Amino acid sequence: MNRVVLGLFLPLWLWAAVARGDTAPVRVEGVLKPGGWAIVTAPAGSELRFGGHVVKFDWLGRLPVGFARDSHSPVQLVVTLPQGGQVVRQIVLAPRDYDIQRINGLKRKYVSPDPETLAQIRRDIAAAKAARKRFLRQVSGWRERPFLWPVGGIITGVYGSQRILNGKPRRPHFGVDIAAPKGTPVFAPADGVVTLAQNMVLSGNTLMIDHGYGLRSTFMHLNRLLVRAGDRVRRGQKVAEVGATGRATGPHLHWGMSWFATRLDPATFMAVEVRKGDRVRALTATVVRPAGK
Repeated sequence: MNRVVLGLFLPLWLWAAVARGDTAPVRVEGVLKPGGWAIVTAPAGSELRFGGHVVKFDWLGRLPVGFARDSHSPVQLVVTLPQGGQVVRQIVLAPRDYDIQRINGLKRKYVSPDPETLAQIRRDIAAAKAARKRFLRQVSGWRERPFLWPVGGIITGVYGSQRILNGKPRRPHFGVDIAAPKGTPVFAPADGVVTLAQNMVLSGNTLMIDHGYGLRSTFMHLNRLLVRAGDRVRRGQKVAEVGATGRATGPHLHWGMSWFATRLDPATFMAVEVRKGDRVRALTATVVRPAGK
């Protein structure tokens, strides 16, 4: 087995001349690819317009942004400075390919649900959307790098892959699946506040941890929830157990991340690449890849 620590950080230091001849720094660094993220730095008091959101920078002049799976490069960031000028930046994203994943043998209600089940699924979606709309300024988990793997196990699903369920195409897989025995501890990858903790039809026992400034983790198919909505959690704290609830064919953790409603690749927050078959270790930011792969 080979230990693999693959850095994906692609720093891009950007400077711009502003109207009226002023010069203002705007710095963008992170994983500049679909499903990735960046930390944008600008003068304190600035405001960012990106992805349909207008967000004020924190007191240090920093904030996170995320790039969608199907983002078309380049993407545009617009920073309004405290004195009124603007900096417009075009960010080039690295190209990315995705896998196709076929899953057969699922119960009919998870693929073609009856009206009653469909109504509950819609209520579940509404609850998740409401949690993703929250904007917590006082939570600073988004500043932590690297994040930690929330559970140890084998990677069985990767971000962006297209799922075909019982022969019917579904939306892409927005997360990383980690197979582990039922009851395996699940830990918080970074500080945050629990904004959702409930059972849902498709995702089973579901936990959402908001890391602040629109960035959040979602854990699905859990056996048991150990925290409740409103709880503050710390990086490395045990928050749940691995299960197979909801639409799952076996015990595993689905870990998704998002910036507001934009779904991100959790692996990019550890600056590693993952493939199916890799083994990850809880409370670390590394993967172990089988020799020869």
